[in-house]
Amino acid sequence: MLLTETATVEIALDPVRAAILDALTEPGSATTVAAAIGSTRQKVNYHLKALEAHGLVVPAETRAWGGITERFVRRAARHLVVSPDVLQGAGIDPEQISDRLSADYLVAVNARTVAELGDVLRSAGEQRVPTLTVDTVVGFRSAHDRSAFAAELQAAVATVVARYHHDDGRPHRLTVTSYPRPSTKESA
Repeated sequence: MLLTETATVEIALDPVRAAILDALTEPGSATTVAAAIGSTRQKVNYHLKALEAHGLVVPAETRAWGGITERFVRRAARHLVVSPDVLQGAGIDPEQISDRLSADYLVAVNARTVAELGDVLRSAGEQRVPTLTVDTVVGFRSAHDRSAFAAELQAAVATVVARYHHDDGRPHRLTVTSYPRPSTKESA
């Protein structure tokens, strides 16, 4: 779920509310969530109402037993992503960055991707949005190899785009990014 409003981001980042969202791996009530996070039902209920008002949790079901109706909610989305526009005020325009090989340009293009895809998803509602993601790792022996790979990839993409692009077709944005992968324990 793409968060596009400052107030919603503030609600989601509150430590107690973040713990509540983490506890909702499956639908829960104020009572079950309170037990999971070590709080009171009343406090959790207060925070659940704020989360629901901002669309971060949604009603799942109600269960009646012993004259009491227990209301269950679930997370509205498994993952939350903050729109770059919320933090920047206005999106970073990749066209304003002259160095196309800089990290700033890569960040601007990917921020635009998040913002545009968020708009597309909101417009699509429940409809499936066609996307393509290629995610891989390539190890270069030298800067020369990296440069040769980039030139060959650019040529191959240009050839495929020329074959399939139609001015009257439905436009899709294609981005290809490359950056040094951070060291991890698995890759070390």
